[in-house]
Amino acid sequence: MTLATANPSQRGIADNPVCLAALAIAVIAAATLAGAWFFQLVLDIRPCPLCLEQRYAYYLAMPLAAFLAYFAAQGAPRHVLMAGFAILLVATLANTWLGGYHAGVEWQFWPGPTDCSGPLVDFGKAGNLLEQLDKVKVVRCDEVQWRFLGLSLAGYNVLISLAMAAIALFGFVRAAKKA
Repeated sequence: MTLATANPSQRGIADNPVCLAALAIAVIAAATLAGAWFFQLVLDIRPCPLCLEQRYAYYLAMPLAAFLAYFAAQGAPRHVLMAGFAILLVATLANTWLGGYHAGVEWQFWPGPTDCSGPLVDFGKAGNLLEQLDKVKVVRCDEVQWRFLGLSLAGYNVLISLAMAAIALFGFVRAAKKA
């Protein structure tokens, strides 16, 4: 008795590249978010507004890819799988662009958004201004808080998002070929 006949559900997932692609995206998105939260909560590297916006794609990709993996394992119609991978592809490519934009702001290639890299203009009410400033830690988008091998977290986001986009494209193509 072979493994294929002993446990068909395991064989189905292992032989299903569409399911594996979706699972890979879900795991990568979950690991990336876990890393972002680790940097924020454990290492006290606070995210700037652009950093927080870059997390949106992962918040979308993780559950969507998990659902796609489930539906692929259940033999969902290919147009459903293709639509899910198309959404993942657009989200990850948009996040690649956003991460590249953020990295460019960090390298001073272009100006960033005024809310996190421009001058501070609005201080609110004038009373207790020093007290208000002590409570708020402004995290600027144009200042790198951490680098490894020359890349900031925004740079790593570009690489991770590109990898996820490649996997989403692979999943889309494989779903399109599904009989």
